[in-house]
Amino acid sequence: MAYWLVKSEPGTWSWEQHVKKGADAWTGVRNHQAKAHLNAMKKGDKAFFYHSGEGKEVVGVSEVVKEAYPDATDKTGAFVCVDLKAIEPLKTPVTLAAIKAEKSLANMVLVKNSRLSVQPVTADEWKAIRKMGGLK
Repeated sequence: MAYWLVKSEPGTWSWEQHVKKGADAWTGVRNHQAKAHLNAMKKGDKAFFYHSGEGKEVVGVSEVVKEAYPDATDKTGAFVCVDLKAIEPLKTPVTLAAIKAEKSLANMVLVKNSRLSVQPVTADEWKAIRKMGGLK
């Protein structure tokens, strides 16, 4: 299993909307590096749901329930999406400031390239953020 982080502006698509919808298509990615990460996602992989813009915090955990397929919102046909299902909220959201303050997370993609909308997370980073968020 691989681990990921996906970002969304809460005013555009919030964790609460994601939970309410159930499984939904993660559309709108228009960056080729992020597209490569979507293509690498496998069914059963887990992803942190990160509120970008306002909040700047990891708020929940989702699971990949459908692997990459053409993004219907992309008129060029160049980009893909995956289906994600919300599986659990963090008990305590983990802010970007808290992540940057944690020395063991200094090399995390979120710290090094905070603008990337879909990014890999290592197993150690996954465990650390879950613990910081009050999950086992």
